[in-house]
Amino acid sequence: QGHCSSSCVPGDGSAAPSSGSMAADTGNAQYEIAEQVEMSDDEDDEFQYEEIPEEVSVDDDENLDDLNKLLVDTRAPEQPPEDRGVAPTISQRPAVVDDFIRNFFIKHDMQKSLEAFQAEWYELQTTGRLRSEDVEVVPDIYTRNQSLYEDITVLKQELEKARAVAEVARRSWDKFRKERDFHRMHHRRVVQEKNKLLVDLRRLKRHYEQYEPTLTELRHKYEVAMKEKMLMRLEKDRHVAKVDSLQKQLDQYEGKAEKKGEINVLGDEGGTRRRKTDSAWPPEDRSNPFLTTMDSINPVKAGDFKMQKSYSGHGATISRVAFHPKIPVVCTASDDHTWKMWNLPNGELVMSGEGHKDWVSGIAFHPKGSHVATTSGDGTVKLWDMVKENCKHTFMDHTQAVWSCAFHDLGDFLVSSSMDHTTKVWDIQSQRCRHTLRGHVDSVNDVTFQPFSNNVCTASGDKTVSLWDLRSGLCIQTFYGHANAVNACTFNLRGDTIASCDADGMVKLWDVKMVSEFLQIDTGRHPANSGCFDRSGKLLAIGSGDSTIKVFDVHQKAFVTSLEGHNDSVQAAQFDPVNNKFLVSASSDCTFRYWSP
Repeated sequence: QGHCSSSCVPGDGSAAPSSGSMAADTGNAQYEIAEQVEMSDDEDDEFQYEEIPEEVSVDDDENLDDLNKLLVDTRAPEQPPEDRGVAPTISQRPAVVDDFIRNFFIKHDMQKSLEAFQAEWYELQTTGRLRSEDVEVVPDIYTRNQSLYEDITVLKQELEKARAVAEVARRSWDKFRKERDFHRMHHRRVVQEKNKLLVDLRRLKRHYEQYEPTLTELRHKYEVAMKEKMLMRLEKDRHVAKVDSLQKQLDQYEGKAEKKGEINVLGDEGGTRRRKTDSAWPPEDRSNPFLTTMDSINPVKAGDFKMQKSYSGHGATISRVAFHPKIPVVCTASDDHTWKMWNLPNGELVMSGEGHKDWVSGIAFHPKGSHVATTSGDGTVKLWDMVKENCKHTFMDHTQAVWSCAFHDLGDFLVSSSMDHTTKVWDIQSQRCRHTLRGHVDSVNDVTFQPFSNNVCTASGDKTVSLWDLRSGLCIQTFYGHANAVNACTFNLRGDTIASCDADGMVKLWDVKMVSEFLQIDTGRHPANSGCFDRSGKLLAIGSGDSTIKVFDVHQKAFVTSLEGHNDSVQAAQFDPVNNKFLVSASSDCTFRYWSP
């Protein structure tokens, strides 16, 4: 396309200024001045004018080619190549809108349209009605094609991304559809199995209801038979005890035994001839047979213990267990105001005792196995005759709840510890209190005898453990070291070691001869409720508040195992005192459990 810098409008002899020759009065466009010449009338002009030949005629419709020729003739002569410093560069500027339209009219020889456009465009410029965006550069076809190409490229990239996203979405949809079909099929199968199980359960329930009366009758007959069986065993033990009593009387008559001047109440069947006289204090010169034979006893294999059976026989917490000294029978004391006797390992109920008005906290067997002593929150200690199946006597001297009790190994005395800060010594024969052991300043939580001696050990809420003389009722020694209430205390069979458990979960072992602590066991943040040595004296079982029984080797000073199975705090744990082969534990979950390899 050509560029026209000025145009002449023929006809009436007036010329309309072009975009290249407009005066500065428009103010909107800038123009280039080729040469400025000042002319004055007063000036003496010496210029020699040439005579212009007169033209014959001027055609108003003269072609604009003469204008282009004039522009070529008046163009400055080009400098020779050697005079140019830098080679010129030629670039084509894009045409503005008005020049583009003029060139279009000139190219197609549209003179009238050009004149009309020139006049109207000039008028708009002079009046300032043209906006800047109206005179922008006309984009050429290459620029427009390049812009369209870039737009097409961007759209193609977005299309590829959209296709990739659509492909991922399609694969995800297929995957979710398959998973939906799988879960739907699985749900249908589960519903079918559920319906089948419901039908089976209804059928079994109806079937079981038919046998319920028969099972109840058979269970009752079985309990009666087992009770009769156990009563026969107890009757046998009673006759053996009677024979022993008669033998002692015979020895008295023959002068082979010391004369006591009284009849043993536990071996006497003639109630009308019983004399309420006090029993003689046990002698001091007795020896402990386990001092020399204990090393030959092998420790129980507690590391192999597993829970074999669980028995639910009470309606509340089971607080204490006690073993029969001769036969595999265990007694349990519970917060449901009852105590019960069970056969092991089958767990058949042998006997049940009711009579306490509050929770039963402690229970102990007489060394001969014919009587049971129980303690209760009602402040009483009851002595039960298992042969006659009744309460033989009730001791009511305590003023508050009684926590525990223990028989002397000769069977003539019973001790009990109470919340009234005292421990009382009961004479079984005269059925009265012989001593009241005072010295603790808080509840006495546990009491036990030192094996084959006259010493009584007590554990108290005042954080101390004390040894007392049964004969004099005086305190022999007090062990200090616990930081919280002491819940239980126990001896090994030698009688030279005491284990005490406190509410902080600490278990301390004391040397009785040296009157000092030689080992401390931390069972955790839960209270240690009870402790028990096995027959060898090497293993200690601790009933913990975290529902476990922890077993420690006190000789190796090492943890052996933790027996888990209870659902609540373990209140008591006892090793088998006869064969040293199993362990029984009682818990607040209303069960007692049987553990063995």
